[in-house]
Amino acid sequence: MTWRLERRPLIALAIFAAVPALGAEPLPVPAPAQEALAYHNAQDLFWLAGQALAFLVPTILLFTGWSARLSGWARRVTGGHWYPTLALYGALYTLIAGIVELPMSYAHDYVFAHAYDQSNQTSAKWASDQVVGLAIGLVITVLVIWIPFLLIGRSPRRWWLWSTAALTPVFILGLVISPIWIAPLFNSFTPLPDSPLKAKIEAEAARGGLKNATILKMDQSTDSKTFGAYVAGLGGSERIVLFDTALTTLDEPEILFVVGHEMKHYLLNDVWKLVGIYAGLLLVGFFAVDRLACAAIRRWSARFGFTDLADPAALPLLLVIFGLVSFIATPIIYMATRDIEHEADRFGLEITHDNRAAASTFVKRQNEAMGVPYPGWLERTFRLDHPSLGDRITFANTYHPWDEGKPLVYGDRIKPAD
Repeated sequence: MTWRLERRPLIALAIFAAVPALGAEPLPVPAPAQEALAYHNAQDLFWLAGQALAFLVPTILLFTGWSARLSGWARRVTGGHWYPTLALYGALYTLIAGIVELPMSYAHDYVFAHAYDQSNQTSAKWASDQVVGLAIGLVITVLVIWIPFLLIGRSPRRWWLWSTAALTPVFILGLVISPIWIAPLFNSFTPLPDSPLKAKIEAEAARGGLKNATILKMDQSTDSKTFGAYVAGLGGSERIVLFDTALTTLDEPEILFVVGHEMKHYLLNDVWKLVGIYAGLLLVGFFAVDRLACAAIRRWSARFGFTDLADPAALPLLLVIFGLVSFIATPIIYMATRDIEHEADRFGLEITHDNRAAASTFVKRQNEAMGVPYPGWLERTFRLDHPSLGDRITFANTYHPWDEGKPLVYGDRIKPAD
């Protein structure tokens, strides 16, 4: 699971019954390489371009009247029936937006990533992932788009509240089915073979209260060199997923720290915090649409070509306003997720007592992923959903209350090692 569930979280590990190396020197925070600085500066530019494109596409469709013409065409094709018209328009909009954004995706995810040796994808794998992702987007749009538009028509004054209530369970359902049915469309998952490492992961999971979880290996190496892991599943479908890159890049104590970090997200209900954040964003976003969209329609209805928010042609207007709210809320949301990830690092340390493994994991992360330990303002504010690598290395070096006899924050959640 990831927090854009973004693409994928930076993953950390835990070690079963590990004993810290007495007298081990803390690992210094590495200085960023010049190539890494160039990589991150370019990432900022790509991010800015992506944000501009995300607003530009719906804005052009609105002010040129193309959205209204597209809606009218869909209505004629479907004979004016409400849901078929809405579903066809939503599918066409998703297809148009996907095609317009495809060159940017190719430039960033394929050309740029290969130029900095961050991708292992073949052109065929990249193209396949784009087609599958677009197909999933089309299906989700067709299945979900009717909810807010139906409620806009049925409850014009409170649709924003009822839409939040209706779409939050849909988001929860997505969290449940994504690791089971959607993730395998992009990568292969195989059971982790029996080994001493697997036995230690199982023992560590049991100490944290996660029993009988399936342990899988994912072929991340077909896409990138990024290492990681995650824990997902609900209601008996729990699974611990290790990237194959983690198994080749990290040593055993580091892998166990990463697993411990990810276990915390599952065991201490971080997924429900994510649901709460999402529901809050939906509520504020829909409320902003309710207040601003009607004013925009009154002012520019002649250019838009529609006069009712319930018209399918209003979809780009909803997306522009909702996107603006999301943009403004991003720094606040990422402050919350950075705190959640920091506590997951603490949990990983408390279940392993292995500062060296935690610190070396983040040092390797910086080296493998062109990391910058203390990124600039733009990344810290709008792109960084985890603590900076420099902060994580420092915390891993200095947090060891078990040596000082202080109580552990999560000590009551972790069973002692046998």
